[in-house]
Amino acid sequence: MSLPVVAVVGRPNVGKSTFFNKLIGQRLSIVEDTPGVTRDRIYAEAEWSGREFALIDTGGIDPNTKDVILSQMREQAELAMEMADVIVFLLDGKEGITTADEEVADMLRRTGKPVVVIVNKVDSGKPDENFYDFYTLGLGEPLPVSAANMTGLGDALDEIASHFPSREELDRDEERIKIAVIGKPNTGKSSLVNALVGENRVIVSEIAGTTRDSIDTPFTWEGEQYTLIDTAGIRRQSRISNDIERYSVVRAVAAIERSDVCLLMIDAAEGLTEQDKKIAGIAHEAGKGVVLVINKWDLIEKETNTMNEYRKKLRAQLPFLSYAPDIFISVLENQRVKKVLEMAAAVSENRSQRVPTGQLNSLVQDAMLMHAPPSDKGKRLKIYYVTQVGIRPPLFSFQINSRQLMHFSYARYLENKIRESYGFEGTSIKFVFREKGDKEA
Repeated sequence: MSLPVVAVVGRPNVGKSTFFNKLIGQRLSIVEDTPGVTRDRIYAEAEWSGREFALIDTGGIDPNTKDVILSQMREQAELAMEMADVIVFLLDGKEGITTADEEVADMLRRTGKPVVVIVNKVDSGKPDENFYDFYTLGLGEPLPVSAANMTGLGDALDEIASHFPSREELDRDEERIKIAVIGKPNTGKSSLVNALVGENRVIVSEIAGTTRDSIDTPFTWEGEQYTLIDTAGIRRQSRISNDIERYSVVRAVAAIERSDVCLLMIDAAEGLTEQDKKIAGIAHEAGKGVVLVINKWDLIEKETNTMNEYRKKLRAQLPFLSYAPDIFISVLENQRVKKVLEMAAAVSENRSQRVPTGQLNSLVQDAMLMHAPPSDKGKRLKIYYVTQVGIRPPLFSFQINSRQLMHFSYARYLENKIRESYGFEGTSIKFVFREKGDKEA
């Protein structure tokens, strides 16, 4: 199930980083910290009162002049409007309301999205008389907190969670296959979206309950309902180039979080960038389906093994996506464009595949006979029982005698054996290892 997205907006020095870090590190149970992303403190999956959500920090901006502060605040607000289910507007209780705060408040009021006003740095525990100025922003009741002292955070989280879409709404949304088109600018993301929608020419009405239609395109194809999530325009002209890259990742993270399958668009001539690898890693860690789409293949001079050599180089750069199928296309020449949807649909189906428990245990027992489990100091790994406990992505639970004996290489061996028998092309596979006596999560 896609998680509700909470975006934190606020000007520099209001305490966004402290607020974000305290929430994910102290008050919340972390579901998953995505490697390669959280070192920038952009994204974390978390849980509060039984509801999981994605927390995204749009901040980290440290401009040199006040003129840039206002423009970058607008950028943050626009980003939050596009991607968030709930927007947290963080303000400085000591400094009070600024012109930048008022302008962003005007923008947020027009979004129609839930906005939770949180006033930070109320360190005394009680708001002073200036606190009531924050009511004039017209965004509802401001909540006083001190992120540094960890006071008021529980009430703030309760308010945030109260605005999450209901489980019924999320279940209805699950009926539609959501495909995110990700990758660096100028790889042909928008052109692919337009080609796919134009070719099928069956546009469905706007998705109920969302204002993300600026980047979401719902349509039907062969009787199945889809939504294309276009992350094109990810980079905008800015005086601060580092922030452009940050916005690129933040917007991609939000699109990936809401998707079932990600199409990683690669310019055949330019190849992969470090940022592409980072975004690909996010999709992998999130358990999303992935298809590698190499566009502009018409511009490449071909020899006998050109495609195979290109594929080999690409796989070496993305070893963690060995399961992802690839397709070489030209949107401009309409080469193999239709097949992209076919592959995405197949990957989506693979993410929901279930393996019968009996067959799974027989497969694992045979694998253990072919390659004995590892041992240490005379003690050998034993696998008592295996069952598939989840889908999207497929999740397998192993009951074993010792986690310490389950080496990474042996887990990879078991994954390969499962893939040999059941495919699971395009989707990651997750394992959880339980010892006897472990309580179910």
